[in-house]
Amino acid sequence: MTIYAIIVYNYREMAVHSRTASRDVPARKKVYEKLKTAILSGRLSPKERLAEEHLAETLGVSRTPVREALYKLEAEGLIRPLETRGFIVSGDSREEMEELFEIRAILEGYALSIIAERISEESFNQLSNFIDKAQAALEAGRMGDVFKWNTRFHDHLHELVSDTSRLYRLIVDMRKQVLRHRKVTLQSIEGAQRTLDGHRKILLALRLKDPELCEKMMRTHIKLAKEDAMMTLLKA
Repeated sequence: MTIYAIIVYNYREMAVHSRTASRDVPARKKVYEKLKTAILSGRLSPKERLAEEHLAETLGVSRTPVREALYKLEAEGLIRPLETRGFIVSGDSREEMEELFEIRAILEGYALSIIAERISEESFNQLSNFIDKAQAALEAGRMGDVFKWNTRFHDHLHELVSDTSRLYRLIVDMRKQVLRHRKVTLQSIEGAQRTLDGHRKILLALRLKDPELCEKMMRTHIKLAKEDAMMTLLKA
């Protein structure tokens, strides 16, 4: 999937009676959102098989909304069809992963340069608290909590530019696609510690209120995250 691609819906298999379609719209949306969240969060791993019948039974819906949700996910490049029946979760190629992280670096670097001129003491304290909690979780070996608090750190930064609606939407969409890779790399003690060290450098740059330095620190931080993700891809 290229992130600039226009999402095209495949309606050929959606020719159902209008009353049925109307009734199934909420179910279709619900199934689509659940599956997309599971894929982007990493709960559904690359190459994991998705069977229409099994999903319908698991989610407690008919096969029609599942089928329509799968077609939509296929159009977005998140899954691909098997030669036999069913689909599998797509995995990003090396080039696609590089593209994701490069664009994320540009977006979040620019966002941090904006944040440098508006951040409050309350936000400093909140960000510092997230770092401390992530460090404590790392030392206790609770890697799931490390991921949680590191994610909260970035989420809080994003909230500080939520008034710049277009930038905020772009960052949120990009983060959803990158997080499934970060969840894997943060299972490594070394990778998690590098991330925490990067967050401390970002906080220092914000404390200095230097927009140029902030942008540089965020880009460097994401570059290291990309390198960790690429190493994980090579080992897979």
